[in-house]
Amino acid sequence: MRKKIYPRDELIELIEARRRDAPGLRIVFTNGCFDLLHVGHLRYLWAARGLGDALVVATNDDASLTRLKGPERPILKLRERLELLAGLACVDYVTWFDEDTPIPLLQALKPEVLVKGGNYTIDAVVGRREAESWGAQVLTIAPTANQSSTSLIEKVLESRGSSGAV
Repeated sequence: MRKKIYPRDELIELIEARRRDAPGLRIVFTNGCFDLLHVGHLRYLWAARGLGDALVVATNDDASLTRLKGPERPILKLRERLELLAGLACVDYVTWFDEDTPIPLLQALKPEVLVKGGNYTIDAVVGRREAESWGAQVLTIAPTANQSSTSLIEKVLESRGSSGAV
């Protein structure tokens, strides 16, 4: 498998080099926790990839995911989430961020398209104002019904009874 996982600084350099070599390149950026990858993620990422020439997926590191989702998360540690995302054919680059939002990474990459799942309104997309400031398109993609890591975790716990044993 070709290398897809890059720390922020390396990814920024790589994207800058690709843009020099291919003027007009459309970089699509999305981010999320991607804790327990499921079919909703897969459908979303394929749709996002169709919006440009290369898809960058950024995920929260473990500490920022815990701050966002609570002390029981993540289920899968960062390295596992990165590898799962990199294993998808629709994903070109994978990176992570330790801040509470991806805005610093987004500002460094300056993608042509910022996309989030349709459970967000355009106005609620984190980084929308920043992305629009350099002319990026900000889009949402309709979510797959009843698909989320949280609902998947709840379903597993319910199937095991109230003991929480998985």
